[in-house]
Amino acid sequence: MSRLWISSTVLFFALLLAAAPLEARRSLPATWDNLVKIDSRSFAGVYVLPGADFRPYTKVMLDPTEVAFRKDWQRDYNNTTRGLNQRIRNSDVERMIETARSGFTDVLNKAWQDAGYQVVTTPGDDVLRVKSAVINLDVNAPDTMSAGRSRTYSREAGSATVVFEAHDSMTGAILGRAVDSRVAGDMSRLFIRNRATNTNDFRRLFRNWAEASTRGLATLKAMSPVNVAAR
Repeated sequence: MSRLWISSTVLFFALLLAAAPLEARRSLPATWDNLVKIDSRSFAGVYVLPGADFRPYTKVMLDPTEVAFRKDWQRDYNNTTRGLNQRIRNSDVERMIETARSGFTDVLNKAWQDAGYQVVTTPGDDVLRVKSAVINLDVNAPDTMSAGRSRTYSREAGSATVVFEAHDSMTGAILGRAVDSRVAGDMSRLFIRNRATNTNDFRRLFRNWAEASTRGLATLKAMSPVNVAAR
């Protein structure tokens, strides 16, 4: 797995949100890396560069999504299993990371295209570079496809934290950042947990985040040039 691009500061706040999202949302700082916090209904924290003008951006360049499990997730899960055939192997972790990475990248591409943006691979004056990461990934009942595995039921497929960063594709200047932590799954009833149900629930969560990112840019365009100051 490649090294995550996000800073230790971003990781700190992402961990804070994952541990106590409601309390952390109220206590997020007013500024972050020269970005100023603004209100958002879609993300726990949204920060924007004062004076940034998002109106020129009609295209997006999407970096491959980075994915990382919650620290010690594999060890903690294996400590609760009864049989060796149910343990999570390194190959299982690698497979799940690649599934999450490709799944999020796919829904992100579709969301931006559906929102009317051309997805490109080269920088330009009208190109916004979007970096994304899914971190603190926690799968409650991973399906290792092992023989003799008993059925597991759970309302939640797991949880994750998303981080988006918007950059000017030519200069690399950071223009905005959004972070959010959520549970994947339908809390109203129990589901059999296997690879298919877990994938469906996380894909739905990823789609919600991807579509929220496109709506966020539309909001920032309407606000541009962004007139905010630290509170």
